[in-house]
Amino acid sequence: MSFEVFWFLPTSGDTRYLGKSNTGRPATNAYMRQIAVTAESLGYDGLLIPTGSSCLDPWVTASSLIAVTQRIKLLVALRTSVTGPTASARQAATLDQALNGRLLLNVVPGGDAAELAAEGVYLDHDQRYEAADEFITVWRDLMAGKTVDFTGKHVNVKQARNFFPPVQQPAPPLYFGGSSPAAHELAAKHVDAYLTWGEPPAAVAEKIADVRRRAEKYGRTVRFGVRLHVIVRETNEEAWAAAERLISRLDDDTIAKAQSNYASMDSEGQRRMAALHGGRRDQLEVSPNLWAGVGLVRGGAGTALVGDAQTVAARLQEYADLGVDTFVLSGYPHLEESIRFAELVFPLLPGKEPVTLIDQVLTGGAFDVRATAPAVAPQSAEKAAEKPASAAGQAIAAERAVAV
Repeated sequence: MSFEVFWFLPTSGDTRYLGKSNTGRPATNAYMRQIAVTAESLGYDGLLIPTGSSCLDPWVTASSLIAVTQRIKLLVALRTSVTGPTASARQAATLDQALNGRLLLNVVPGGDAAELAAEGVYLDHDQRYEAADEFITVWRDLMAGKTVDFTGKHVNVKQARNFFPPVQQPAPPLYFGGSSPAAHELAAKHVDAYLTWGEPPAAVAEKIADVRRRAEKYGRTVRFGVRLHVIVRETNEEAWAAAERLISRLDDDTIAKAQSNYASMDSEGQRRMAALHGGRRDQLEVSPNLWAGVGLVRGGAGTALVGDAQTVAARLQEYADLGVDTFVLSGYPHLEESIRFAELVFPLLPGKEPVTLIDQVLTGGAFDVRATAPAVAPQSAEKAAEKPASAAGQAIAAERAVAV
């Protein structure tokens, strides 16, 4: 089974250290394009573009990547609580046309009542999922070209139509993540792929089984994915040292404030993330090589796989053995970690091509000692164009992306 591997765009900013540091990077559009071009050249299958009050707008960000990418898919947030299905259908169809069928949509009902209130939305947890159910029902009919009359508790439309069909028929695939019973029911009824944050494999297996059982009631099947951070190095010792460095500038007050904020949310997924570590630094490895340090101060996905390439690939395979075929990954800083993960781990993953030159003597100069390297079979220009760029090529591509 081939893995589908996505990377993440840090549209609220990037860093080398969680907490206060002088290495923070602003979330500029130029930097987002740099990461996107690099991820595409490395052979990643998609990019997750997040949503939230501290993030760049995901739809505008996705639109800015149309001209600088050709192959990679864009997983864009579909906010069912703050937008209407008719306008959203038109948006999605237009963007899918512009991307020539590369659009994926991540359904987000919302998990922070304070953030939703700032948007003028005052629905509680279960009401948000009721609204999402109605929204997707109408949205799918619109994308299929139907004229829709619908009177629901939260959504009411009359003679609604979408005049611009998407490239993907009947609609771009819907992805979704949520841990509550209401979320699992929504996934079973409507979505194409269910994403869980990186919990220990046994907990993920339980969630997958529940969504599958619920989907069977509707005569449906659902694909599964895991959202994780990664900290991969050439040795396990280096990887764990990097994990410790990532949180080395965090103080207890910053952690306490972050955990208090997350505790006020009514998100079941966020509650489960917090329960993995309890805000404590001394119990962060919650499963072999699954480290919850990111979740001390980051909302949403808060766990990372830590280790050398062989270890991380083996842990990914454990999730794949449960039925997972999609991994949505990130790491700090996101540009450098995307390159490191692809160089070290892609050669070990089914369906992924190596992105490095193997067993060649390279100096990076004009007179590389290529005479000592093994002979390389010639390849056609067409095949060469298909092959992911080397690390040097990636750096050039990244520089060009900023210049676009």
